[in-house]
This record gives sequence, structure tokens and C-alpha cells, in this order.
Amino acid sequence: MDKLIPGVGDALLVVDVQNDFLPGGALGVPDGDRVLAPINKAIAVFLAHGLPIFASRDWHPVGHCSFREQGGPWPVHCVADTPGAAFSSILELPSTATLIYKATRVDEEAYSVFGGTGFEGMLRHAGVRCIFIGGLATDYCVLATTRDARMRGFGVVVLTDAVCAVNVQPGDGARALAEMKQLGAQFATSAELE
Repeated sequence: MDKLIPGVGDALLVVDVQNDFLPGGALGVPDGDRVLAPINKAIAVFLAHGLPIFASRDWHPVGHCSFREQGGPWPVHCVADTPGAAFSSILELPSTATLIYKATRVDEEAYSVFGGTGFEGMLRHAGVRCIFIGGLATDYCVLATTRDARMRGFGVVVLTDAVCAVNVQPGDGARALAEMKQLGAQFATSAELE
């Protein structure tokens, strides 16, 4: 197996590894907790290389437009300052990680980490050219973020063992990976990182 050594211009993005998206949460991704060990491995590698680490989270106000009560598709989840919106206690995020809060306005949805967060400016400021992505869920926030990253000219490496799909429709996760590949994203696993 070829080793992949992240270097200058690379950053790690951990997408929405929050209690509400993990098994038992309000909008739990089946088997979503299997991303935790690979993401922690990736965090350790990026820390060891002194490279930037970003972590996003849904941070919804009460009555957010994505909630079923407001006509949205999802149950109430990731309400700001609730236990469900907290990162998993198993996630080994360093204190140096840059946190990104998304979908913070009642009337805006943001699957992509680029959606109204200033994330692109943070990446440009840090000299990032390629984003390594892990997190939840493959077929929603990971896919939307990959689309936006590629549209803005960033390289993307999807850590395939560190993402997991909701699969609202059977095969959504596989279709999302196929689209990301078509967009020019590369695939690797956390085990290949060194």
C-alpha cells in the first residue's frame, strides 16, 4: 500500500461528527460511529505534520428551516448549545482546530461547509490547496462540501473509511462517491496516511 504523506498546502476537514448524527442521535447515521477511529488517525497525522485541522458542525437555532415542524425534511437536530450538537466525546479534536459553525440562521440550510461560513477565506489565508475530508454524512454534507471545494479550485481527498452515508434512498452513498470521483476528488483511507 502506498503511503500518502500530507504536506504544505494540505488541511484536514472533519465534517459534522456530532452526537445527533451518530447512532442513537436525533438524526443518527447507521454505523456512523465507525468513522471515529479513522478520523482520529487522520487528526494525529495532520497534528504530527503541523498542518491545519478544521472541524464543522451544524449549529441550528430553534425552529430551523430544515426541521420537519417548519416543513423541512429532518427531525429536530443539532440545536445550538445542546448535547446533540456537541462533538462526539470520542473525537480527539485538538484545541488548535478551527471550528466552523454552519446553518446558524433560522432561514438558511447549509449542507456544505462553505455555505455562509467564511470557510473559503480561512483556507486561502492558511495557504491550503487541498482538503482531506472525513465525517458525516457522505451523501449530504461531505458531498456538498466536495462539490463546493472543487468548484473553487481546491483539491479534495475523501478518506473513504472516515465517511458514512445516511442512504435515505438505497445506494445514495455509492452515488455520492461516484459523483465526487467524477468531480475530480481523489480517494484514500486513513491507513494510507503517514
